Amino acid sequence: MKLPATAMLAQAPQLLRQLGDDTDVVDASGLAEFDSSAVALLLEARRRAAARGRTLRVDGAPAQLVELARLYGVDEVLGLPAAEAG
Repeated sequence: MKLPATAMLAQAPQLLRQLGDDTDVVDASGLAEFDSSAVALLLEARRRAAARGRTLRVDGAPAQLVELARLYGVDEVLGLPAAEAG
């Protein structure tokens, strides 16, 4: 699944429908505007993958998404890269 440029609360229901039950890879490289709904969507994708005995992979996560996931304490759960020291 490739995430669109915008993944906010208003788009969450549509994105959940598009997620499907067989998603193993989410391409987040196009995300430009998002909120915690994007993190919730990734957690749901991970849950669905785990239910099938699979692992979710998130590709191209923007640094801001990684930071948001880190703030919620789910960056490692989602397999996102560690934030760079800076």
